[in-house]
Amino acid sequence: MTSTSTITVSNLGGPRLTLGFDRFDRLDLERHQAVHGKLRTPLLDEIVKAAEQVGMRGRGGAGFPFARKLMAVAARVVHPSADQTDLLPGEGADDRLPGEDAVVVVNGAEGEPGSFKDKVLLTRAPHLVLDGAQIAATALGTQRIVVAVENDEAARSVRAAITERRMPARVVRLTERFISGESGSVVRAINGDVPIPFGVKVRAAESGVDGCPTLLSNTETFAQLAVLTSLGPDLYASVGTEDEPGTTLLTVGGTQVVEAPYDTPLTAVLEYCGVPAGQGVLVGGYHGMWLDPPAVRRARLSGKGMRAVGGTVGAGIVLPLPEGTCPLGEVTRIASYLAAQSAGQCGPCRMGLPDVVRALNALTEGAASVEDVRRAAAVGMGRGACGHPDGTARFVLSAMDAFAADIAEHRYGGTCGQSTFGVLPLPVPDGSEGRVAIDWSRCDGHGLCAYLVPELIQLDRYGFPVVLGTDIPAWMERDVQRAVSMCPALALRVTNGMSRSPARRS
Repeated sequence: MTSTSTITVSNLGGPRLTLGFDRFDRLDLERHQAVHGKLRTPLLDEIVKAAEQVGMRGRGGAGFPFARKLMAVAARVVHPSADQTDLLPGEGADDRLPGEDAVVVVNGAEGEPGSFKDKVLLTRAPHLVLDGAQIAATALGTQRIVVAVENDEAARSVRAAITERRMPARVVRLTERFISGESGSVVRAINGDVPIPFGVKVRAAESGVDGCPTLLSNTETFAQLAVLTSLGPDLYASVGTEDEPGTTLLTVGGTQVVEAPYDTPLTAVLEYCGVPAGQGVLVGGYHGMWLDPPAVRRARLSGKGMRAVGGTVGAGIVLPLPEGTCPLGEVTRIASYLAAQSAGQCGPCRMGLPDVVRALNALTEGAASVEDVRRAAAVGMGRGACGHPDGTARFVLSAMDAFAADIAEHRYGGTCGQSTFGVLPLPVPDGSEGRVAIDWSRCDGHGLCAYLVPELIQLDRYGFPVVLGTDIPAWMERDVQRAVSMCPALALRVTNGMSRSPARRS
């Protein structure tokens, strides 16, 4: 895991979230109050009105309106002193819980490679994030605050800040995985369950931590709430657009975090960071979309501006693809990683994502068409237990348009003449990952392996196994070991850390 000390942090047009970063590596409570002022805790109605006035949305990727999320939790709780006449039409006293039962969760999970904006906030401005969480908690009449993080540096910083404030909040350490930040995964992790998304739609506002109404939002969202409360809606909206005022944090190229006002041209951000657009730019991260160079030149940093060119702001990740590396090879490499990161609890992830990777591999070799990839990506869209299959499909399908010229070279020549250098960031392997391998001197084409682990192996037209080139997901380790032990020719094996998994999991 890259330390935030190696990440360059700056701003375009003046700092808000990053105020004081030019003077301090980390803002302790005294420095935070000197820079941002002392905490003010407005009433619920005032917060909702201000958030609606500036159209404040979550900054974790989904962009859900914050005021609606806050009101959804507030509708489920009632302060001990509240008059029952305050209930909304159709509500009964038995439908609502004491305010103390509400929980505020700061979702500090940032499992996506190449994203560091939330880690920067948690390590350098933890009190700004805690201000936002405390503002929301006070409005809901609760003191229950949980900060969920997935790296040690952030955990140490937040714990130190909680101690300084003497506030009754706790820190929960999450597993460093791509799907760790999904709301269901976060709630389950806090509850001590397996940290994977719920198999069915469960709204945290109705039943979250310990079954209580839970306000769960991204780290930057709470920091923005603190800034909005401090500045007031009018001053907050003095930058950005009328529809999308304020600033946002971006992680550019996996090495720089930049605070920029909404409506800033994407080219201005890239030029400021000294990063060329290259062959195209991925916006929104690995669940985002690719923009070709002409679209990059037209793109503006806002939801509306990105939609106009077929992109998204998403979680604020901007990854240019440099010249000299194979675009289709890079896309296939990331799609393989995403397939291995699934929770494996629904068909679109278990079967659909491996099929997408197989289609991409075939396209890279000139043995498939773009339509084959599109069909594979479309199979599970809208039917997954969470947004992972849809996000992966969005990433892959946008690449089919952005890199059409490169794909045409592969389609008709089997290669574009460029190597795949792996420039898009992925986690550094910790030795626990493994891959399926075939000993071709032994394989007789029995086909049993494809029956036992169809997510990883399929048969070609001659009945011999074709292996998906991806790490073995943790949820498939037992199935793979079973396939290895049952191979009649003893031709199937695993590489790297999988050979140790039986002892680890027994």
